[in-house]
Amino acid sequence: MKKVIITGSTGMVGQGVLLECLDHPQIEKVLVVNRSTLGMEHPKLAEVLLADFMDVASVKEQLRGYDGCFYCMGVSAVGMDEQTYTHITYDTTRAFVEVLYELNPDMVFNYVSGTGTDSSEKGRLMWARVKGRTENLVLQRGFKDAYAFRPGVILPEKGIQSKTGWYNTMYSLTRPIFPWLKKLSAVTTTTKVGLAMIHTLFTPSDQKILENVDINRLAES
Repeated sequence: MKKVIITGSTGMVGQGVLLECLDHPQIEKVLVVNRSTLGMEHPKLAEVLLADFMDVASVKEQLRGYDGCFYCMGVSAVGMDEQTYTHITYDTTRAFVEVLYELNPDMVFNYVSGTGTDSSEKGRLMWARVKGRTENLVLQRGFKDAYAFRPGVILPEKGIQSKTGWYNTMYSLTRPIFPWLKKLSAVTTTTKVGLAMIHTLFTPSDQKILENVDINRLAES
């Protein structure tokens, strides 16, 4: 039985991960850390509200004793300069990583990145460099195990919706062909992302950077 922390559970990916964790028989407790409340009750579920993720040390003792962290929090870089995006993406993740490593070095830390992320940190795309730097931080910190999830096309399941309105419009229009899309190895679902994250707790993978095809394979392992 495992205990996990989830960030970003108000977003589409985080919602999917949360639902799979709540349903999974080998997950006994889920702590969500969010800026705003989920408004959800479940026997396995606990919640910590944290307005500023740079201030994660203020809730430090509530984060002790967990086996995994599924870090699903993130924002789009559209309209942001590099300094602002770096602060939101890299600095807040680093603050969270440092506290969790101090408390739970034997945990598995999964970071949701995105397809096209630049591990070299030197590419042309600003967001890809920043995401790559953040991935490298997580993978190199020294946790028992760590993974960078790089989903591309994700189909929502179980009633989950994106916080981005035009995404929901697109999903509504393409829903009739979801069964066909799900057969493509380059497409994943919120359910599979959640299952893949859970499986990293029990079945370590030599591959630490996971694209959609890897996420699907791990979900089915």
